Amino acid sequence: MTGPATLQYSQYYHIYNRGNNRENIFIEERNYRYFLKLYAKYIGPIADTYAYCLLRNHFHLLVRIKAVEEQEKTLRVSETLRVSGAFTPLVPSQQFGNLFNSYAKAINKAYQRTGSLFEHPFGRIPVTSDAYFVYLITYIHQNPQKHGFVDDFRLWPYSSYHTILSTKPTRLKRSEVLAWFDGPTEFQASHQQVVNEYQIASLVPDDFD
Repeated sequence: MTGPATLQYSQYYHIYNRGNNRENIFIEERNYRYFLKLYAKYIGPIADTYAYCLLRNHFHLLVRIKAVEEQEKTLRVSETLRVSGAFTPLVPSQQFGNLFNSYAKAINKAYQRTGSLFEHPFGRIPVTSDAYFVYLITYIHQNPQKHGFVDDFRLWPYSSYHTILSTKPTRLKRSEVLAWFDGPTEFQASHQQVVNEYQIASLVPDDFD
């Protein structure tokens, strides 16, 4: 059996994962905040993020893996990850692994649990067509409603939906996302339409919740 495909530089991906045996990975509100803090630490240097949704037992992301020169620039200007001398690029798949391992250790310690928290390996599907971006972002944001966590996905606080509509500073690639939707008004209008998953079947994992 072959392993998962290596994450490629400059490539867009739908990244997803869920709790081992479908158990919850987020137990209380502070867990979501902590995951995002670790996400900024481990994934910020190696990927741009366009959309995300964290649910109780799984999550979805739309990211673009940075080119090596972009990664180097990010690390050299970072206040927390100073780089001097020769640059050795970070391995994207390893950074995601570091994120999951660090978060799992914290959850295990906080809730007196043992063993793996996440399924292995994490899911990754390349996004190779611009036409898919609008549908995939809408699908990601609508996930809490799809799975019955809320009656209206806009009430779910742990996604990028409201951040994209906000004017507050953000690490998300907000301007690019709004450009794909031709602005905030079309962004909101598109989200009122339930995504036909057949349109993005190649980007959505089977039997995933």
